[in-house]
Amino acid sequence: MSGNGGSGANAAYADKRPNELLTSWFVRSGWSKGELARQVNRRARRLGANHISTDTSRVRRWLDGENPREPIPRIMSELFSERFGCVVSVEDLGLRAARPTPAATGVDLPWTGPQTVALLSEFSRSDLMLARRGFLGTSLALSAGPSLIEPLQRWLVPTAQAASGEPESAAARRPGRLSRPELELLETTTRMFRQWDAQCGGGLRRKAVVGQLHEVTDLLQEPQPQATTGRLFKVAAELAELAGWMSYDVGLQPTAQKYFVLALHAAKEAGDKSLGSYILSSMSRQMIHLGRPDDALELIHLAQYGSRECAGPRTQSMLYAMEARAYANMGQPGRCKRAVRMAEDTFADVDDWGGPEPDWIRFFSEAELYAENSHSYRDLAYVAGRSPTYASLAEPLMEKAVQLFAHDCEHQRSYALNLIGKATVHLLQREPEVSTRYAVDAMRVAKKVRSERVNTRIRKTVGAAARDYGDVAEVIDLTEQLAVELPETAEAV
Repeated sequence: MSGNGGSGANAAYADKRPNELLTSWFVRSGWSKGELARQVNRRARRLGANHISTDTSRVRRWLDGENPREPIPRIMSELFSERFGCVVSVEDLGLRAARPTPAATGVDLPWTGPQTVALLSEFSRSDLMLARRGFLGTSLALSAGPSLIEPLQRWLVPTAQAASGEPESAAARRPGRLSRPELELLETTTRMFRQWDAQCGGGLRRKAVVGQLHEVTDLLQEPQPQATTGRLFKVAAELAELAGWMSYDVGLQPTAQKYFVLALHAAKEAGDKSLGSYILSSMSRQMIHLGRPDDALELIHLAQYGSRECAGPRTQSMLYAMEARAYANMGQPGRCKRAVRMAEDTFADVDDWGGPEPDWIRFFSEAELYAENSHSYRDLAYVAGRSPTYASLAEPLMEKAVQLFAHDCEHQRSYALNLIGKATVHLLQREPEVSTRYAVDAMRVAKKVRSERVNTRIRKTVGAAARDYGDVAEVIDLTEQLAVELPETAEAV
């Protein structure tokens, strides 16, 4: 008996009913049974599950209602998620899902300092050693819905040590080998990595960030004074968030999510709720990208609740802007517009804010505010069936963002993304000739950054132009230029 289903699956096979959910996804994928079987086998070998040997007859039995054993449901979740560009969970496929364990989901992890350090160390080491696209271990998969949201809600629960008020241990009071200048250098290096990411995209320095994160986890495993430990956890949280952001930028979605989750754990250990809210906003942005706006909204509300008493107006404005993006993608224009107004009103208080602002929120400038709000209206236009009304609301805000980013050498990726946004708005306004001009400018900037996210958005925009206006000379030229200057190739990470 091959290891692709097992006797337990056969016992359930007798009273099976056709799996209509799996069949629906399978038909829309365009795969044959043989192709799905080959992909499952290939992915299983990458996981080290060499006992799995699936064939067309086994795929037919899954469609007929047989429930395969792990890791096959998880493998198929990954394959269909990659195929459709959104999270397709095991439940979405109609496959029986046992209660997820921490190892299986990568999200439901223990909220303790030593285990956070151990997990960060193990995962960053695996990333550096394996560095294979889309695969960083035997249990890496995207989580969504309750399996994502419910474990993260515990980031607001005080830790046992904080709740009990235990005094600092004698070991933690001893001087560590890390000097104050060395600690400050680590913090400065983290800021430098963040600047490089904004300028050059996630593909250029991702491994350097992961390597630095791994070094910081080594320091966290040594006895340090409590104040030093807190600052090191903050550095670890910022580096893990940045590693997640860079992974998201180059298309490594499960990897990105795992880093975000670990970053949130480290921020909790650092006692930095504002930083935790920022990490949750990055996770929210990823969920919007993956077509899960409901999850994005839950994450943003969790971030707002956790940071409402400590976050400055710039951070709060950013959270409102992300809330608007979630509502836009859910097709709720009233709530979207209200969140846009809240983002604008809160940002107006930035200059009067007397408190310190962390470096990680420095990116949220006036240009970024215009960009986020214009993207919300743009997304509303698509959800509402290419509504010209919402496109007209997006256009002036997008124009302001483009003009401001054009003079901002530090945020070239944002400039490229907003040039693409301008191109999509003009497509919505049925102005393909104008759209192509912005797409050409976006390609010019994209060649300066290593961001698969930017490249993918350009390809999608040009593809949409070709479908709707394939006979327009400018669109024909743009399509040919794209094939030469930005070919679709495997991204080196």
